Amino acid sequence: MKSFDVVILTESRYLNPTKSNDYIQNILIEDGLLQAALEKLGLRVTRKDWADPDFDWSSTKCAIFRTTWDYFDRFEEFKAWLKRVESQTQFINPIPQVRWNMDKWYLKDLNEKGIHVVETKYIQQGETKTLAECITDTGWKEVILKPTIAATARHTYRLNSENIDTHEEIFSKLISEEDLMLQPFQKNIMTKGEVSFVVIGGKYTHSVLKKGKAGDFRVQDDFGGTLHAYEASSKEIAFVEHVTKACNPLPAYARVDVMWDNEGNLAISEVELFEPELWFRRNKKAVDQFAQVIAERLGSDL
Repeated sequence: MKSFDVVILTESRYLNPTKSNDYIQNILIEDGLLQAALEKLGLRVTRKDWADPDFDWSSTKCAIFRTTWDYFDRFEEFKAWLKRVESQTQFINPIPQVRWNMDKWYLKDLNEKGIHVVETKYIQQGETKTLAECITDTGWKEVILKPTIAATARHTYRLNSENIDTHEEIFSKLISEEDLMLQPFQKNIMTKGEVSFVVIGGKYTHSVLKKGKAGDFRVQDDFGGTLHAYEASSKEIAFVEHVTKACNPLPAYARVDVMWDNEGNLAISEVELFEPELWFRRNKKAVDQFAQVIAERLGSDL
């Protein structure tokens, strides 16, 4: 018999923190809400650092990524860990889907399924063209440059004719190491912001509006972005539910980030199926729905 039904995955900084601030407190609240909701359904739950060298991953029926937010700083170690443990237990969402979702080439797959995403030009590792040449090829006057595998706006740059030259050196370094992507700058991000829609088991539960600080296009709180309540329209709900149904298999949980493109249309900027912040503290009914979806998947042996 397995020792646990569910392991909630976090990282060492947030497992048993000796210091606290609002950021860490929110992490503990979110993970605690999920653990309590799962235990209320009679499931045996524990919370572990994904990199714990002593934990036997075969001792749990499943694991779920939640606050593993150091994975990118330890990416090679993390990939090796994924390969090792995927044969020992099941994951919600499954590992092949996680691998697909970690690289923003997935946006191309969604676009080919008819999902409207922010227009994107991919630049493959080893490209010999200059940054200026790549941007000229697009015909876009102002662009966002970023890696296809990234988190928290890592190496994300807003570029135009006035600053392209100053980014040639970093572009040359990055393109020698990884794939990059260009997108036309979406001016509405500066005024309307970006909305994150939480979808559990294919059904919308709640959403938040993220806005950057004055003059900044980055909406992450790391750069001074702020969160606001947001009431989703029926059109938006239908859109984001359609997006998750285009993922295969249907994810148990997803955060669909949407902006208004330069024509004013809803466009996907990102779909997070891995370890997104889900703001259960803003909608505690949603965490109960999430626990129910997990329990149902456990009941069908995932």
